[in-house]
Amino acid sequence: MQLRQITQYIESVAPLAFQESYDNAGLIIGNPDDEISGILISLDITEEILDEAIRKKLNLIVCHHPIIFSGLKKLNGKNYIERCVAKAIKNDLAIYASHTNLDSVFGGVNSKIGEKLNLQNCRILASMPDFLKKLVTFVPSADAEKIRKVLFDAGAGQIGNYASCSFNLDGTGSFKGNDQTNPYVGEKNQLHFEAETRIETIFPKHLQSGIIKALLLAHPYEEVAYDIYPLDNEYSQAGIGMIGDLSEPVEEKEFLLKLKKAFNCTVIRHTALFGKPIRRVAVCGGSGSTYLKLAVAQKADIFISGDFKYHQFFDAENQIIVADIGHYESEQFTKEVFYELLTKKFPKFAVHLSEINTNPVSYLI
Repeated sequence: MQLRQITQYIESVAPLAFQESYDNAGLIIGNPDDEISGILISLDITEEILDEAIRKKLNLIVCHHPIIFSGLKKLNGKNYIERCVAKAIKNDLAIYASHTNLDSVFGGVNSKIGEKLNLQNCRILASMPDFLKKLVTFVPSADAEKIRKVLFDAGAGQIGNYASCSFNLDGTGSFKGNDQTNPYVGEKNQLHFEAETRIETIFPKHLQSGIIKALLLAHPYEEVAYDIYPLDNEYSQAGIGMIGDLSEPVEEKEFLLKLKKAFNCTVIRHTALFGKPIRRVAVCGGSGSTYLKLAVAQKADIFISGDFKYHQFFDAENQIIVADIGHYESEQFTKEVFYELLTKKFPKFAVHLSEINTNPVSYLI
């Protein structure tokens, strides 16, 4: 199987357009045309992970954290990043990372956390801003149904749990082609009026090129009239974090003990308890302190994440419990996300979960 077949599938689930600006998700090392014999799934890239892939004769590592975040100026082995990159290239190992883009989708990292906590009615905690656009186009009324289908098949018209959403208004269009035209309707150099339908539909911006290409191919006119508007609406189908509800309220300490067990935590750092049950839970895999205020605004009783600094615990301001379970601990089940996605799509392909714990943090208990 070619590497591009695997990466294109992952990106259909977690588009690279969803990654944060600082991130470096995607194909880190490798040629898209390379033939892949097997996949090793890991949270991180370390020299031990590379040795495991080599030992198991697997030539693609799919990981969550990119091994390279910023540019490399030298490859002389002075740190683990340079050594890993050099070893991967020397042994023809491809490395692919799906990071904040996988954090940002339903079925991704935060969905898995919600699943482990049995959360219900889950929704995105921090929806993506400035990600939606509106397409307006004008078509002969007889062709409107065909054009709508083409647009919907290309990914337009999705609003929350509703698909094939559009607004349609019948009217009259006018045009006059010059000598170089071959009009679909009307005659050259003559003003023509045509019964047309104005179609409006919404789409996420990363699909724009495919949607416009589909429109231009299907539209009967030589010159296709269309407008694209940026929207201020938030894109609720993608974003960071997740919030959901427990089926029944749970006493605070009991919930923390269940959390500790579910995520195999050595320790949980948390703010003061309030002596009231927990019902609504907000989560963010990795470093989520930025989203604490959103968890408060959406009336979560507890916010579960990692990497909280001392002063950031004060930001809870006695409005919410902050539970820091650790960066690795909050993202450890990402490997399950990759495994489920890849084995479902490629059931006969060799996909292996790494046996190595890459958590760099240890606790003295």
